[in-house]
Amino acid sequence: MKAVPRALVALLVLGLTVVIPGLSPTVRAATGKFNYAEALQKAVWFYDAQRSGVLPADNRVSWRGPSALDDGKDVGVDLTGGFYDAGDHVKFGLPFEFSMTMLAWGALENRAAYQGSGQWQYLLSNLRWGDDWLIKAHPQPNVLYGQVGKGDDDHKWWGPAETMAMARPAYRIDTSCPGSDLAGEAAAQMAASSLVFQAGDPAYAATLLTHAKQLYSFADNYRGVYSDCITDAQNFYKSWSGYQDELVWGAIWLYKATGDTSYLTKARAAYEKLSTEPQTTTRSYRWTLAWDDKSYGAYVLLAQLTGDAEYVADADRWLDWWTTGVNGQHVPYSPGGEAVLDQWGSLRYAANTAFVALTYSDWLRTTDPARATTYHDFAVRQINYALGDNPRGASFEVGFGVNPPRNPHHRTAHGSWDDNILDPTVSRHILYGALVGGPTSTNDAYTDDRTNYTMNEVALDYNAGFTGALARLYGEYGGTPLAGFPPKETPDGPEILAQGALNQPDGSTFTEVKAYVINKSAWPARTFTGSLRYYFTLDGGTTSSQISVTSAYNQCDSPTLHQFSGPVYYVEVACSGGVAPGGQSRYRKEVQFRITSTGTWDPSNDWSHTGLAPSGTSPVDDPQLVLAQGSAVLWGSQPGQSTVDTIPPTAPTGVAATPGSTSVSLTWIAATDNVGVAGYDVLNSAGATIGSTTSTSYQVTGLTPGTPYTFSVRARDAAGNLSPASSPVSVTTTTSGGNPGSGSLAVQQRGGSGATDNQIRTGLQIVNRGSTAVALNSVTARYWFTGDATNPSYQIWCDYAVLGCGNVTLRVVKLSTPRPGADAYVEISFSGGTLAAGASTGEIQVRVAKADWSAFNQTDDYSYRTAASFTDLATATAYQSGTLSWGTEP
Repeated sequence: MKAVPRALVALLVLGLTVVIPGLSPTVRAATGKFNYAEALQKAVWFYDAQRSGVLPADNRVSWRGPSALDDGKDVGVDLTGGFYDAGDHVKFGLPFEFSMTMLAWGALENRAAYQGSGQWQYLLSNLRWGDDWLIKAHPQPNVLYGQVGKGDDDHKWWGPAETMAMARPAYRIDTSCPGSDLAGEAAAQMAASSLVFQAGDPAYAATLLTHAKQLYSFADNYRGVYSDCITDAQNFYKSWSGYQDELVWGAIWLYKATGDTSYLTKARAAYEKLSTEPQTTTRSYRWTLAWDDKSYGAYVLLAQLTGDAEYVADADRWLDWWTTGVNGQHVPYSPGGEAVLDQWGSLRYAANTAFVALTYSDWLRTTDPARATTYHDFAVRQINYALGDNPRGASFEVGFGVNPPRNPHHRTAHGSWDDNILDPTVSRHILYGALVGGPTSTNDAYTDDRTNYTMNEVALDYNAGFTGALARLYGEYGGTPLAGFPPKETPDGPEILAQGALNQPDGSTFTEVKAYVINKSAWPARTFTGSLRYYFTLDGGTTSSQISVTSAYNQCDSPTLHQFSGPVYYVEVACSGGVAPGGQSRYRKEVQFRITSTGTWDPSNDWSHTGLAPSGTSPVDDPQLVLAQGSAVLWGSQPGQSTVDTIPPTAPTGVAATPGSTSVSLTWIAATDNVGVAGYDVLNSAGATIGSTTSTSYQVTGLTPGTPYTFSVRARDAAGNLSPASSPVSVTTTTSGGNPGSGSLAVQQRGGSGATDNQIRTGLQIVNRGSTAVALNSVTARYWFTGDATNPSYQIWCDYAVLGCGNVTLRVVKLSTPRPGADAYVEISFSGGTLAAGASTGEIQVRVAKADWSAFNQTDDYSYRTAASFTDLATATAYQSGTLSWGTEP
């Protein structure tokens, strides 16, 4: 991630020979050396793996889950989503913006190649994911958030994104402390992306362009270096080149997007202030286009846009230094042919230069075919080197080619549960498509060692130019993308389990147990907040009143006693604080308890006793200790459950899909099982589970309008056996409207408390717009909100109701999976009565507070608004007999 001063490069340049491997005159092959379609397919997928926030229904990475869901809460702005920078979990703004601009440039240059290789929809999805985040990060014309997460604090911890526990502060620039480089690059990203989306989604493109114009105005009118304001970035992405290059770069992209010549004028004027070689007037040429310095991209774009000799000469000189040399000097080359600009991420610099060289050579070919051929062949050589045409005969793209890297410097892909970069030895996941840093000098040497972060760093900007270059080479040489990509990974063993042993030999009146609750989950990593259960049987005439449970040491909650069935009871130890794969003290919790009887006591026939290790030995995996999360058993089996059922259910059949604009309703015919079907999992096209249900229907939400999706369904039984997936069903979401209920009810609202208050107060009424009366005991309504805290408890009151508060029931329901603008809702129901056609319930005044009376921030609440009189509120929902009748759910 860090930039090394360019003076080091100048030292490397001295004394080089003029023989450059791979650049001797040759005849280009009619076909390429590699399957560029596969390499491109995987390079695009890498960005899917870098996503943050609540992942969409079409998530293609089965080992990624929701993460960093509180980003921006410290500043009252939703900064969830976007991308993690590298193998860490910081969102660094400047390299992120550069990466998105480069992806957009590659899309504009190689649209047909992306489409022909089947990667266009995935590229657009990742671009939109990044652009959507930047829209949120730009809440006001002269405010831009440029980082989430503190670099050093983030880097101290080695674990998966899904279980991060450290604070993640948000940092911004504004008029009091501006950053023209950050805002200028953001303008470039938005302008370039608007060109990509213009044909398929002109409304979205217009939104991007509005932000681009505001951001460039901010950059131009309030000058400053962003890392002087976001000082935490200085140790990671300091703006060494200043902001002049971004002012040129941003203006160029705005000119391309708008045709407004005032932007071209700005670009030309700012260009004259770009850096030069020391003590000369010659534009800098001994570096390359990267996250920090956009000058070299500006040379090429202005040459292409204007044909002016000045820009052409600057572009030629730069690429000559990378190829044939300038004044007898050129970039250092390895014996195997890699152009090695810098020790940190050498392949990233070579790939960025290769992408621009390909783009420029295509334009240059009509006027300077010799140079165009040199630049083209250089680019092909650099990309082929990365794919395996090197002295090692091995690929530097993870998951591609011969002997590719297996252990990139990437926390979530590694899958460590104990905050240990060395444990496990081999990464648990394959981070397909990631380009590693590569050799650190001109010796072609490389070691697949995740602790060597200079060789094995992966990052958004490492793949940016590389991806565009692969698309260009696919367009020239062809290739075939892999069918069934990505392959579904299989967990490497139990992810969440319990171990147990006797803490001391059984006494005549007691049993004392030592157990571990262990979480090594990685498909995806997740926090266990359920409970451990130990089952035993009351003997003879012993009653539950004669049983007591105590604990001398416990890292979870206090043990409690419950009846299971008849004389079978269980001790339950809840782990409400969570057990997570995030460090030595987090992934394993020790539980000790003693069961004492004042009646008879014989543990020999106790269900959970039989699997315990003897006293004096370490706890062992015990499938008769149960770990339960709600009603689901995640580990072990309860008494009476079959332990020999290995027959899976049949696959569901008749899967049908009904699309909305942002949701799809699925129905199917029930599967059968020799014991009984316990539930169903809904899968996306990648085979990842996106939801579960016990019924034969499911609604997939959070989709993109006008987008094709593929779903399938599988059944599971109580023993955990899974059926084959059903035949897939493909559907395309509609392009207009939401997914509102279509019944006769409506919800209206008035009043509302302040955006920041320790109580939510609102007035609601339900209107019957149908032609027949409705039984009120079949009607419910929901008001959606966020609790702005971790698992808060709530209080709720009916302050007034026209129907009488005694006839109204209020409750708060917490969502197991948060939705945009909601992690809970208030539900209103009625004890009886009817609602005549055309009538309303009259006002129901609702008031909600947290148990600790802490404040709500309602600005991001889905249903929140203030209104002086009753009017329709489409973000509140009403249901009749459980079917959505009014409004749109979040």
